[in-house]
Parts: sequence; structure tokens; C-alpha cells
Amino acid sequence: MFKSMFQKKYIKLFFAAALMILCTGLLAQAASHPEAGTVDIGKTLPIWSIIPFVGMLLSIAIFPLVKAEWWEKNQLWVAVFWSLTFLVPFAIFYGAGEMWYQTLEMVLLDFVPFIGLLFGLFVVAGGIVVKGTIVGKPKTNIILLLIGTALASWVGTTGAAMLMIRPLIRANAWREKKAHVIIFCIFLVANMGGCLTPVGDPPLFMGYLRNVPFFWTMHLAPILILNVAILMVIFFIIDNKYYKKDLANGRSPQDMLGNEHVKEPIRIDGAHNFIFLVMIVFAVLLQGLVTKLPAFMNQSTGVLTGIRVFKDIVFPWNSVLELGIILLAAFLSLKTTKKEWHEANDFSYAPIAEVAKLFIGIFLTMIPALALLKANGAALGLTHPAQYFWAAGALSSFLDNTPTYLVFLTTAGSVGFTSGIVTKVGIVQVADLMAISAGAVFMGANTYIGNAPNFMVKSIAEENGVKMPSFFGYMAWSCAILLPVFVIDMFIWFW
Repeated sequence: MFKSMFQKKYIKLFFAAALMILCTGLLAQAASHPEAGTVDIGKTLPIWSIIPFVGMLLSIAIFPLVKAEWWEKNQLWVAVFWSLTFLVPFAIFYGAGEMWYQTLEMVLLDFVPFIGLLFGLFVVAGGIVVKGTIVGKPKTNIILLLIGTALASWVGTTGAAMLMIRPLIRANAWREKKAHVIIFCIFLVANMGGCLTPVGDPPLFMGYLRNVPFFWTMHLAPILILNVAILMVIFFIIDNKYYKKDLANGRSPQDMLGNEHVKEPIRIDGAHNFIFLVMIVFAVLLQGLVTKLPAFMNQSTGVLTGIRVFKDIVFPWNSVLELGIILLAAFLSLKTTKKEWHEANDFSYAPIAEVAKLFIGIFLTMIPALALLKANGAALGLTHPAQYFWAAGALSSFLDNTPTYLVFLTTAGSVGFTSGIVTKVGIVQVADLMAISAGAVFMGANTYIGNAPNFMVKSIAEENGVKMPSFFGYMAWSCAILLPVFVIDMFIWFW
């Protein structure tokens, strides 16, 4: 057994060393290709170039079911495998320079800000402990979900999800069936609740940077209210059914009160971490606002200034500023949060590590999918709000919803309307912008990978002993519950 472990360890080390040597060689070769980054790869990539992306998604869906223990140990290597399955053929046909350009652009400009924000919110929220007796009854769960949904537009879906997931888990610890509580948390707190401000979800913030007014997203409030009302009724029916079964099987809320059966008053330990949470939200807003200053953007060309990394890839100063503030907030949180508060939250880095391993593979393998969408988005023939709603939503369920939103925003702005919302990409009709925004934000709840906090919520729940459905199992829930709600949205607002 020891020999086998020894051999596996050195096989992985050899593989990692070979990968580093390959990357070094490709980088050296890339430097000799000045044309890298000038080709619109979306116009020449074949449709089968998305096979590694599909393979990555199927790995996430199938391996936990058939080889769970192996999957837990080898997630990163699976991500590396599928990434190389795309990158190596791409380098052969397009050249090492183009491959390196696309990789650096995706990793530095998309993945690093993405995982940096998640890490900061994960660490800070992990230091906030809601103590006291909160018993997971249907009415209590509804209140917790409504609080999280209301918070999401102001601290972001990730921030709200990280704040609410642990109180929800503790409140329902006595219950046998509780995965549905986490599923509805993903539906509402990690996705739909973020639709009212640009702070709530990244695609809306990108719209704000393109001159969509900050509070324009409040147009989505009636849709959110209806959806929340419908989902709360469905949740109450499901939760009440399981609650009564738990009582009939001898489980009791009194189990949470201990031998003394005394309720503890609700209090918050580590409340100072809310200051660091505000720091992170401020950092997200600031990185967009400072682009109006000459030091952060060339005002004549509209090009962001920053650290030149490769060719014309620049890691912009506004992203450096944002990441610096976020990491400072995380560092201060770790230094000022008592060990027992982290222990009370069962805090560990496993969930964020799992997200980082899997999403680096997702980000790299979805390069061709996004390139094809960007090159062919205008040719999709979208002319109706309902089409924008379903197209933006369907793709946001599996791809990063931020570039998906931008593709359809640009498509809608290129139609040539003379009235509507004036943006940097053209004038967009109100109904079209509502449809694109709602599709990108709401339908991120359709899969575990549709929005950043979804997978993290799942991982935290599983780390705390909640048996969550598989990738396809979760989609069975989302299709059965969310798709009918989205059909109602379409007929009321987008038809």
C-alpha cells in the first residue's frame, strides 16, 4: 500500500513537472508570435471544440456518483486533463502564442478576480457566527430564506449565501430531510435575490459599467416578488411535508435545546466582520468607478491601464485595487476572528479549494464556447424579449453569466432602436434589457455551476453532513420547480 501511494505521488510530481516545462516552452515560443491575440477565433473554431467543456461538465456530474472517493482526491487532475485536451490541440492549430494569449486572458482577467472575490467573501462570512436557538421549522426556514434573498442585492449573491448557509444548516440539523432547504437557498439567496442592484450579481455590474443606470435594475422587482412568492409557497408545501414526517418518526425540535430544554437568545459573534464585508462590496464598486480617472483608463481610447503581462493583455490597476482590498479584508478577518468562532462555523478551506480546482477547468475549457457565442451571437436572429430571456438564461446555466450577458446586451444594442436605455453598446429596449438581465441572473440557479456561490453552498452543506443531490439530481429539482416559474415570467413580462 505504501509503495502504491509512493508511486502515485511521484507520478503526479512528474506530471506536474512536465506540465511546467511544457508551459515554459510554450511561453518562450509564444513570444515569437506577434500576431497572437489578433485572430477572432470564434469565427474559425469548429463546434466540436467545446467537447472538453462538455467533458468537464460530465465529469462533475458523473464521477461523484460512480467513483466518489477517487473524485474527491483527483478533481484538480481531471480539470488539468480536460484543460489540456482543449489547449494542446488549440496550440497545434493556432500556435503557442494564441494558446498562451487565450489562457492568460481567461485566467488573469476572469478566473483570478472571480476566485479572489469568492475567497474574500468565504473567509469573511466564515467569521460571522449566528448563535442561539434557531429551530428549523417551515416558518423559520422561510424567514431565513427571505432575509438572505433581501440581502443578496446589497452584499452580492455570494456574500448573502455565505452568511445564510451556516445558520440554515444549524437550524435544520435535527431534521432528517434537509437538502431541499439548501436547494431553495441556491434558488433564492445565491441567484434570484441578486437582481435588484449591480452589486447583487456580476453581469448586472457589467451593465452598470456600460451606462445602464445603477437603480434601473429595480425594474426587476415585480418579477422577483412574484417568483419569491411562488417559490415560498412551493417551499412551504415541501418543507411542511418533511417536517411532519420528522415529527412522526420521533424527531423533535427539542433535540436542539439540549438536556435543559432552554432556548438560547440569538446573538452574533464576530459581528466586526461585517466591516470587512462592507470593504469587499466597496472594492467591487470602486473598481468600476475609478475607471473614470485618467490613472486607471486612457480616456481617449477607453483602454484600461495596468500591468502589461503578455502582448496586449493588461492586468488593470482597478482590478489590482479591488483584489488588494479584498485580500486585505480577508487577512484582517482571519487575524481578528477568534478560533472558537471559526470552529463554531466548522470553517475550513475545503469548499473554496474545491471550487478553485473545478472552476479553473471550467474557465479554460469554456474558452471556445464563449468565443463561438461572441462571434455568432448577432447571427442568432433574436428579435423578441422572450428569445433574449431564454437564450441568455439557458447559456448562463452552464457558462459564465457575465460574458453571456454582455454578448446579448451587445446584440440587443446593435439592432438600432432610437428609444430605450442608452448604453455604451447602443440603445436597448427596456423589455429586452429586462429579459437579458432576468435570464442571466435567475437561470444561474438551473445548475450547480450556473453561478459562483451555487457550488460553494453545495460544498459547505456536504462538509456539514447534508446529503445533496448529484449534478443531474439537482437539475431535476430546478427543472421541476424553476422552469414553470420562468414560463410564467415569460408570459407576464416578456411575451
